[in-house]
Amino acid sequence: MKVSSWHLVRLIFVLYVVVHGASITASRPTVVPIGALFTFNSTIGKVAKIAIEEAVNDVNADSSILHGTKLKLTMRDSVCSGFLGFIQAMQFMEKEVVAIIGPQSSVVAHMVGIVASELQIPLLSFAATDPTLTLALEFPYFVRTTNSDVYQMSAISDIVENYGWRQVIAIYNDDDHGRNGVAALDDALADKRCKISYKAAITPEGITRSDVMDVLVKVAMLESRVIVLHVSPDSGRLIFSVANYMQMMGNGYVWISTDWLSSVIDTYSPLPSDYMNSIQGVLVLRAHSADSDKKRNFTSRWKKLSGGNLGLNAYGLYAYDSVWILAHAIDEFLNKGGNVSFSADSKLRSLDKSQLHLDSLRVFDGGQALMSKIMKSNFQGLTGPVSFDSDRSLVQPAYDIINVIGSGYRTVGYWSNYSGLSVRPPETLYGQPANRSSANQKLYPVFWPDGSTTNPRGWIFPNSGKQLQIGIPARVSFKAFVSRVPGSNNSFMGFCVDVFQAAVNLLPYPVPYQFVGFGDGRKNPNYTDLVNMIATGNFDAAIGDIAIVTSRTKIVDFTQPFASSGLVVVAPFKKSNTGPWAFLRPFSPLMWAVIVISFISIGVVVWILEHRTNDEFRGSPRRQFITILWFSFSTLTFSHKENTVSCLGRMIMIIWLFVVLILTSSYTASLTSILTVQQLSSPIKGIDSLKTGNQKIGYQVGSYAHNYLTQEIGISPSRLVQLDSPEAYASALRNGTINALVDELPYVQLFLSSQCDFRIVGPEFTRSGWGFAFPRDSPLAPDLSTAILKLSENGDLQRIHDKWLTTSSCSQDNTEIESSQLHLTSFLGLFVLCGFACVVALATYFTRICRQLRHVSKSEAVADFAGSKSLKRIRTLISLIDEKEDPSRKKRRQRREIENEEFGITPKSRQTPTSKDGDREFNVI
Repeated sequence: MKVSSWHLVRLIFVLYVVVHGASITASRPTVVPIGALFTFNSTIGKVAKIAIEEAVNDVNADSSILHGTKLKLTMRDSVCSGFLGFIQAMQFMEKEVVAIIGPQSSVVAHMVGIVASELQIPLLSFAATDPTLTLALEFPYFVRTTNSDVYQMSAISDIVENYGWRQVIAIYNDDDHGRNGVAALDDALADKRCKISYKAAITPEGITRSDVMDVLVKVAMLESRVIVLHVSPDSGRLIFSVANYMQMMGNGYVWISTDWLSSVIDTYSPLPSDYMNSIQGVLVLRAHSADSDKKRNFTSRWKKLSGGNLGLNAYGLYAYDSVWILAHAIDEFLNKGGNVSFSADSKLRSLDKSQLHLDSLRVFDGGQALMSKIMKSNFQGLTGPVSFDSDRSLVQPAYDIINVIGSGYRTVGYWSNYSGLSVRPPETLYGQPANRSSANQKLYPVFWPDGSTTNPRGWIFPNSGKQLQIGIPARVSFKAFVSRVPGSNNSFMGFCVDVFQAAVNLLPYPVPYQFVGFGDGRKNPNYTDLVNMIATGNFDAAIGDIAIVTSRTKIVDFTQPFASSGLVVVAPFKKSNTGPWAFLRPFSPLMWAVIVISFISIGVVVWILEHRTNDEFRGSPRRQFITILWFSFSTLTFSHKENTVSCLGRMIMIIWLFVVLILTSSYTASLTSILTVQQLSSPIKGIDSLKTGNQKIGYQVGSYAHNYLTQEIGISPSRLVQLDSPEAYASALRNGTINALVDELPYVQLFLSSQCDFRIVGPEFTRSGWGFAFPRDSPLAPDLSTAILKLSENGDLQRIHDKWLTTSSCSQDNTEIESSQLHLTSFLGLFVLCGFACVVALATYFTRICRQLRHVSKSEAVADFAGSKSLKRIRTLISLIDEKEDPSRKKRRQRREIENEEFGITPKSRQTPTSKDGDREFNVI
């Protein structure tokens, strides 16, 4: 009975497992329907059709995925029509597909994406590159399984920057794909301080040769020669054919094509000879896929799959991987218990009051879960690693850069979002630190449309017959710089005009231009207003004596300065007479005081060092005081008669006599200059005097000096006086209307060449220059800068200067404005050296005195215990300093000290005799 009960329990358990397992198996569908929507007869569609079918076959044949569930593929043709593509997508959604591979077209994707979001059906597009399709809020169920045009346009902007081009022309299809792609290009170029100078939109369907010719005629009349072509294959072939006919595939033109052309080349290679001839030298982008065994195996199967009629392009690889992305996601979805079921949309049922049968559209209940699995994809596909970032874009976007040559092409480099341009494949760089330095951005040499490898300039002057309108100031003063030719409206002459014309003549291309006068002819124009006319587009450029200042560089570009120009101060002066006290002027008062103190100090130091051993420094106090003064000041002329006998005294004298030599030489040179060179004086010393004072200051009409003085220096505008000519300068300075003039150096030099009563006071307090102004990012500015440097190097700039700006002799008079006095700072090192030597000598001297004082104190301590000890030590110290030391006795004492040290005898170990010297008894050691 127990056995039968046990068997019954086992039977129940087995039946439970079988039934439960059967229910699990039954919940996993045998077939999952998916759809594919693209244009069958397009370049991309022909390849994608084969790739998608083969991918479905490979998935269904692989037992490691889906585990018995098969994909059921239904494909529909969108026929290159947004409307028909939308209708086909609606029919898909009636068939209850869990996902759609496609759409191919960005236009169709925009229309279908909204419906797919409502019905929760993921769209996996392998060819819709419109950047706006990844907006998560608007298209939450759209997944791009190829690279976005954001990256393609970033690659183009890096190419443009690499070759130094500043402007491009964009030709594009006038649809969502074209417009949004060019918008991405505009943003990418703006980051590089480049721009699209002209956008030419063409009709995506039904465009004729005449339409293309009209567009290219406008393009040929523009300045830029760099053309970016972002169109469909059919439109692109027609454009290249017309461009070749119009001889726009040479003569400095640069053509950059997006990846539509690489798809054509890869799919239909070899192309017809007429097509290849029309695209010679074109730079083309192609989505990069790393070489791998999986890719090589599929490529080897491709010829059999396509029947040898079609090549495999990059979009075919992305289409194949899209199927595998969906297969992996469905497998994960089913493994997690997901159920393939659809339900009616209550919102559509309430709206359907017509015969449209909107209630037949079904919502995929597992759409959100499947979308989540798709975004978590992570496997190795034909194109490389397949996974998505937070923006729902494929990781590691990269492009090949190919150059069409002869009957084929060559790869000249690569671009990746990781490291920019490189001649190495991107997959070899991912393991290294990202390096986007300009030195690391390089490509192999390119054969351009004209057949050369010389990098094109990228622009020319437009072939429109329109001349550059160059603004030029109509000056009424200082006409040597710029002036209107008498009797003419648009002819000008002067230093600045000659420099500009000489620089233009050095350019390797013609520059058609016309001068346009700026100003009313009654007063000098405001130069800031002239520069603003360039920024507003009224002038194409401006030349003349235009100062390069910060505020102007923010709105225009300047060439290399062709003349130095900084602000200086001009003031009247008076001639200084030498006078009876002229001999005191070489040194400043402080310098004189230090010299006198130094002479006395040296006399005192030498007296201290020589007093004990030199009879010439002994005697009565009056005699010694006179000796100190006489000895110290007589060294000024090296006429001192007293000899120094001590080593320390001689050392001090050597250093001091060197100091005296430098002082007398400097004094002689300065006094000679004062007595032989005419001295000029002015109460204004420079810009600092004007800042702290309240003097009236004149400035030139139209100059930036007014803004600088008021805004930078902080001088009140009420102190400034506006002047309009050199004559007004001279009159105002003479009659006291102004106390000083502030103007740019070239004007001042020309003014002083004929006005000898004024001089520049103080240094040039700003550093600037004159340059020619052009609109921001104008390609002409750097070329003219190079030409100006050539003028400077070959001497032509100086010859032009000498032609117009010769100066008279009065500006070079042998005069000085307040020749600088010699100050203490110029000789501080000498005095410090001398003072240091004195301190060392005195320290050495008093060290010896202290040693003698110690020996004497010990002897006196034995002989006499009475009296104040401190008072006796002071008296003893004074006696030691004042006493006359016998040199012979000193030598004997030194010799005895040496002998005592050799035999180890100290003064305490033997009795020493005593002797008398004067009234004081002391020990002789």
